[in-house]
Amino acid sequence: MLLQHQTWQEVEAYLGRSKAIILPIGSTEQHGPNGLIGTDAICAEVIAKGVGEAAGAMVGPTIGVGIAVHHMGFAGSMTVRPLTLIAIIYDYVLSLARHGFRRFFFINGHGGNIATVQAAFSEIYAEFEGAFSARRDDELRCRLANWWDGKAMHDLAKEMFGDNEGSHATASEVAVTQYVLPDSIKQAVLDPPRAPSGRFHGPADYRRRFPDGRIGSNPGLATPEYGRRLFDASISELAKTFLAFVGEN
Repeated sequence: MLLQHQTWQEVEAYLGRSKAIILPIGSTEQHGPNGLIGTDAICAEVIAKGVGEAAGAMVGPTIGVGIAVHHMGFAGSMTVRPLTLIAIIYDYVLSLARHGFRRFFFINGHGGNIATVQAAFSEIYAEFEGAFSARRDDELRCRLANWWDGKAMHDLAKEMFGDNEGSHATASEVAVTQYVLPDSIKQAVLDPPRAPSGRFHGPADYRRRFPDGRIGSNPGLATPEYGRRLFDASISELAKTFLAFVGEN
């Protein structure tokens, strides 16, 4: 149930039975030689849509550009400043709160967003609950969930890829994009097959240490079938998490 595909009357009717909405958030950044630049936003969006269908929930528009300064050494990557992302999330949530939404479940596709999203939640709470003005007892809650988290997801990635999963341009996320966008599958020689791991400072240091963009991963192991299994498992876990969030006291 995509917000953008509804009329205002349909949204008003939905608010009569639910105050919850799912908001996908990702990033637009390089994902190695065979990963799509939009991977993080694509994964968040399609999984959020699946969770919405499973839970009968409204799904809002995707926030597709996130905190990706460290990827700016690679062509096509985009980033916003933390203050910008905080402002976007703040405005999205309070716009929807104006209409009566009170539970905001963000499905995240990019680890670099986590700290900034949590900071945005604090800004929203301070404003909505009147921390610096008149007290307000009407409650609003936000929750962030990464699509790849959860025991079932970790176990599945371990079963499929072992230590080749990595931490960026992972086999799992590439597999999900291959499943949902089979016409966009990329072929590339990965040398070495499993990329090195380690830390980095900024975009120049990142490019120097990890010249093809991957960190610790072998996304050459990704297949659409693996992607289907990961996609289904993530939706199952996140639908339960979402429903628990909506129902908590």
